[in-house]
Amino acid sequence: MITILLVMFGRLADLYGRVKLYNLGFVIFTVGSLLCALSQTGEQLIIFRFLQGTGAALLISNSSAIITDAFPKEQLATGLGTNMMAANVGAIAGYTLSGVMITFFGWRSMFLVNVPIGIFGTLWGYFQLKEIGIKTVGQKFDYAGSILYCIGLSTILLALTLGDPTSFRNFAILVGGLAFFIAVIFVELRQKYPTLDLTLFKIKQFATGNLASFMNNLTFGCGPFLRSLYLQLILGYSALKTGVLLIPMDILVLVLNPISGRLADRYGSRTFVTLGLASNAAALLWFSTLNEKSSYLTLLISLMLFGFGLALFAPANSSMIMSSVPADKRGIASGIRNTISQTAGVLSVPFSLLLMTLVIPYNKLSQVVNGTQLINPAEAPVFLKSINYACLILGIITLAAIIPAYIGSENKSGKVKTELPKN
Repeated sequence: MITILLVMFGRLADLYGRVKLYNLGFVIFTVGSLLCALSQTGEQLIIFRFLQGTGAALLISNSSAIITDAFPKEQLATGLGTNMMAANVGAIAGYTLSGVMITFFGWRSMFLVNVPIGIFGTLWGYFQLKEIGIKTVGQKFDYAGSILYCIGLSTILLALTLGDPTSFRNFAILVGGLAFFIAVIFVELRQKYPTLDLTLFKIKQFATGNLASFMNNLTFGCGPFLRSLYLQLILGYSALKTGVLLIPMDILVLVLNPISGRLADRYGSRTFVTLGLASNAAALLWFSTLNEKSSYLTLLISLMLFGFGLALFAPANSSMIMSSVPADKRGIASGIRNTISQTAGVLSVPFSLLLMTLVIPYNKLSQVVNGTQLINPAEAPVFLKSINYACLILGIITLAAIIPAYIGSENKSGKVKTELPKN
C-alpha cells in the first residue's frame, strides 16, 4: 500500500495541500493501528494493515515535500538529513523494543504502541504545521492514470515477491504488470495534468538522482537480510541477538545524517553521493569475503562502512532530487522519489534471493530462509557461497550507481533549474 500510493498521494498533495494530507495520514495510521491490534483473524489483520499502510503512505509522500517547502535550498540537505535521523531513531527503537514488547505484552502491543504516538502526532501536526507550499490551481486529478498506475505497479511487485520469481506463473504476472505500466506511460503522456508526471525526468538532477537512489536502495535493502541469514544460519545467533548486533550501523547513521547534510549544503552533493556509494560498495565487497569462522568484529567493519555510506549518500541525494523540481510539483516529486526508494526496498530481498539461486536451487533456498528446514554443516559452505556471490554482484551494482550520481550532482552549491525544460 505504501509503495503503490505514494505517487497518487503526492499528486493530491500538490492539488489540495501537503499539511492537510499529512495530518490525515496520522489519523488513518492511528485508526489502522488500533484496528490491527483488535484483529480476531489473520484476514482481518491483513485488511487493517492495508488501512495502516494507506496512512503511512500519506505521511511518507508528504514529509520530504513539507521539509523542502520549509527550508531554503542552501539548507535543504540539513533539513532532510535531520528527518532521516529521526527515522533512524525509530528504527533503533524498533530493534531494541520489539522483542521485549512481544515477549512480555504479546504481538498486539506492536500495534497498540502506535496509538498514543499517532494521537500526539495528529495534534502536534494540526497545531504546529502551516501550509506554506504552492498549491496548483485549476488542475484536475487524473483518475485513469492513477488507477492504471496502481494496478500495474501492484502486479509487478506481486510477480517479483510472490513465491519463486523464476517460475512461469510469476513470469506471466510480470508480463501483465509491464503491459499495464506501458499503458500508464501512453495515458500519462496524453494527459494535461498527469498523476505520474514523466516530464520531471527531463530534469537531469531528478532523473540521475532517482536512478542512483534506486540502485543504492536495491542493494542496501539486501544488506540486513543477508547479514541476518549469515548471523543466524552460519554463526548460529538468535534472532534477538542478531537484531541487537545490527544496531551499530543505525547509530552511525543517526549521528552522521544531519552532519553530512550540513556539509552537503556547504560544499555541494557530488563528493558526498560519490563517497557514500563507494563506501556502500566496499561494505558489500567486504561482506562477500566472510566465511564460517569470521568474527563479529569482521562483520562490524561491513556494518560501519554501510552506515557511513548511507549517512553520506542519502541527505545529499535527496536534496539534489527535491531542489531540482518546481515548487508546485514537490508533492508529486516526493511521491516519485519515495516510490522509487520503496520499490527498490520491496524488490531487494527477492532480488538477493534470485542472485543466491545462481549457486543454490530456489526450492532448497526457500526452505532454509523460511525456517522449515535447518541448515546442516554439510550445506553451510554452499549456502555461504550463495550469500558471498550475491554480495559481490550487489557491490558491483552499487559501484555502477556512482556514474549517474556523479553526472547529476555538483561540487559546490550552485543554481539548479526550477522550471521544466521545454520540449
